[in-house]
Amino acid sequence: MERTKIQTYIRLPLLVVAMLGLLVIGCDMFREEQRKIPIASVSDSYLFFEDIKDILPENVHGADSTAIVEAYINRWAVEQLLLGQAKVNLPNSTQERFEKMVKEYERNLFTEAYKNTYVSKQLDSVVNEEDIRQYYELNKENFHLNNELLKIRYISLNKEYSDVKEVIDHLKQFNEEDKEELTRKSYQFKQINLNDSVWVKKDVLLAELPILKESSDELNKTKFIELQDSIGVYLLKVEDRLERNDIAPLEYIRPTIKQILLNAKKLELVKRLEKDIIEDAVKNKKFQVYAP
Repeated sequence: MERTKIQTYIRLPLLVVAMLGLLVIGCDMFREEQRKIPIASVSDSYLFFEDIKDILPENVHGADSTAIVEAYINRWAVEQLLLGQAKVNLPNSTQERFEKMVKEYERNLFTEAYKNTYVSKQLDSVVNEEDIRQYYELNKENFHLNNELLKIRYISLNKEYSDVKEVIDHLKQFNEEDKEELTRKSYQFKQINLNDSVWVKKDVLLAELPILKESSDELNKTKFIELQDSIGVYLLKVEDRLERNDIAPLEYIRPTIKQILLNAKKLELVKRLEKDIIEDAVKNKKFQVYAP
């Protein structure tokens, strides 16, 4: 009976074509009461025009729009029929457990959304640098590296580059004049990185310069490396390195500490919100605890 009923609604060409034609023309032509006209039903559940008026992508018309809406109606019907069968065939204990889960999910969804909205309005996202430093000093033993880190500058050149020695000298000395000269000539290089104040993961460096994978041990043995393959020359100057399990430097771990402190602020705001809500409810006699 259920199957026959839903087919009656969605297989009548005149009704579907008429509704789809109005949908394509535009919903502005509908008065509020007309939007509640059903276009399909399963038992006591109804699908209204207003439920589908926004499903069509822009610039979709004619047969394509008809196919999209018919597919949507059929999916809706299948969901409603399956839901009906589930409520008939699933044990009561299972249904009660699901209903409890649904209510709990709804409660969590609303309360978490409200708390997030409250926190976003109240939260000061600026974290004092002194607070970051203080937290680091108190907790740095908890921040051990999982990766090798390097402070490094490097340049890669075409194999035919004429004055490799001059570039090596600039890269090693690296005073202000050297920096300016290398920057000025950077358009001649295949790759260049002169920012040796930033810690870089060794894995990232190996991905950037694959030739190092065969000579990665050199990064731990020397301060300057010169490598060559069939297509180029690679020059690297290592300024500093840290091994796995070394304590992470503050400049590397700063974003993590900032997020930790922000999360602590958020938690404090949520606690304050919960405390204020309880106090307000008690004051206005909306919340009472009865003695057993």
